[in-house]
Parts: sequence; structure tokens; C-alpha cells
Amino acid sequence: MDAKAIILEGAERLHLDSVLLTAPQDGDVIIDVRASGVSTGTEKLFWAGQMPPFPGMGYPLIPGYESVGEVVEARPGAGVKVGDTVFVPGADCYDGVRGLFGGASNRIVAKGARLARVDAGLGDRGALLALAATARHAIAGLRTELPDLIVGHGTLGRLLARLTVLAGGQPTVWEIAPERLSGADGYETIHPDADPRRDYSTIFDATGNAGLLPDLIGRIAKGGEIVLAGFYSDPISFAFPPAFMKEARIRIAAEWNATDLAVTRQLIESGALSLDGLITHRRPATDAEAAYRTAFTDPSCLKLILDWKDVA
Repeated sequence: MDAKAIILEGAERLHLDSVLLTAPQDGDVIIDVRASGVSTGTEKLFWAGQMPPFPGMGYPLIPGYESVGEVVEARPGAGVKVGDTVFVPGADCYDGVRGLFGGASNRIVAKGARLARVDAGLGDRGALLALAATARHAIAGLRTELPDLIVGHGTLGRLLARLTVLAGGQPTVWEIAPERLSGADGYETIHPDADPRRDYSTIFDATGNAGLLPDLIGRIAKGGEIVLAGFYSDPISFAFPPAFMKEARIRIAAEWNATDLAVTRQLIESGALSLDGLITHRRPATDAEAAYRTAFTDPSCLKLILDWKDVA
């Protein structure tokens, strides 16, 4: 059995090509992918050739961990059935190509236990489930407080802000790109130069820019916390004396877990957490090269979705 997948050969070199799929076993399902998202965090680092050493990395690879599709075959013990719409957090089902993260393909073989059933009415917004769960994990992890400042008004920053408002918080969000200042609902979005505050108790950084840390330390109250919610390719460094004077706490938010995924899905399907307005660009998967460049270089692009329906 084969599929068409996006293959990343090296820095800024990718194309759509045929790949062989591994044979499904008990507990596996075959999914026809309808849509997949392009991650502007880890996938951008792989695309740019800037990804630090990471387990399983290497080229060629198939990116993608934000896919949604329909189950077309289910083996015994899969736990899902044919016709179910499912979110797929990537796959490693390819012969001769690394599946890191493996979701950018028109057909996927995956363990049913790894999938999450979603409402078909979500359409391609179902691909946002991983990013929404990542935002939830950052807020709901160990010893956490709601952010009162969020840095970055991209897709992750907006989801963090929406979840914070949902939990009763009133965050301020910083953004330097004029194209991203709009779209706030229940919170304020401003340029950092227009913000005089230096007493934030909890700052969440959603940019992945390690160079901001020294400035953020200067913006927290004594004993305040900075949460690194993005993915950082550069070494994290800062001058010790300012952090010492503030008794700063720095926390890293890792990827979502099964509980985050389940809770986030409930919030979305109940209507409490909206995914509206986050997908700004859609492209056919056949235009993958131009689509990835747009996702990574156009500041007006919050989330780009690849449409797989015409790929056979």
C-alpha cells in the first residue's frame, strides 16, 4: 500500500511524492487524511535546518502532527470504527522515510489508541486540536498560575489567551507585528513598547524567541514566573543579577498529554473554546512547497491548512 506524502529532504527542500506504507497490524487503523496543519514551531525549525539535536531527527522526513481524517479500515482492537472522524497526532508508518512527525500524508496507518475522535462538523479546524491541547497543558500543568501577560499573538498565543479568559483571567497580550494585533476577544493586545508595566506575576512566552528572556525578567514582579511555552532552537541564557533581584522562576511547558487532549476536545465540542479565526490560509497539498514558505515567512499567516482531498 502506498500514499502521497510531503517529504522534507533538507533545509528548505521539500516535495510531494509517493511513499510505501507499512502493513497494518491488530490495533491499527488506516486513515484517509482530509486536512493537515503546518506547525510554525518545530516544523519551521526542520524546514529551516535549525532544529537542535532531537530524538529521531534526520532527513529525509515526513513532517506533520496536526492531521484530521476519516477511518477507512480498522483492525481488531483498534477502538475506533470505519467512518469515524479522527485527529491524528502524526505517524511512523513509512518504509525508508522517517515519520517525524509523519502526519503530512494523504493516507496514514496508526494505532487506534493514539487517535482522538472528533466531531466531523469541525472540518479542518479539527487539525488545531494538538495546538489547543499544548496551550491547555501550559496553563494546567504542575504548580501553574494563569498568565497575566502573554507574549505573541499567533495561533498559540491566541489559544492561551482564550483559555485564560475561559478560566476567569484577564491577560494582556504583546505583539509587534501589525498584522497580528487584531482579533482579541475579551483581552487587550498591545505593542510591548506601549506597555509600561514591570510587575507581571506570570508571563507566558509563545514566540519561541529565546532572546526575549532578559527583557521578560525585567517585566515580572518579585517572585514572578516566566513560562517558556514555545519551542526554542537557541540556547537559553540571561544575566543572573536581574533574575536574582527578582527571585525569578522560569518554567518550561512541554508537549500535551492524553488528559490535555481529552479535556481540550471537550471544551471545543461543548463550544466553550472557540477555534474560529485561527486558520488564515488554506492551500492544496499539491502546492506544498509554496504553502510551507507562506506559513513560515508571512506574518499574516496564523495557521495554514493543507487540503488533501484532491491528492490520490
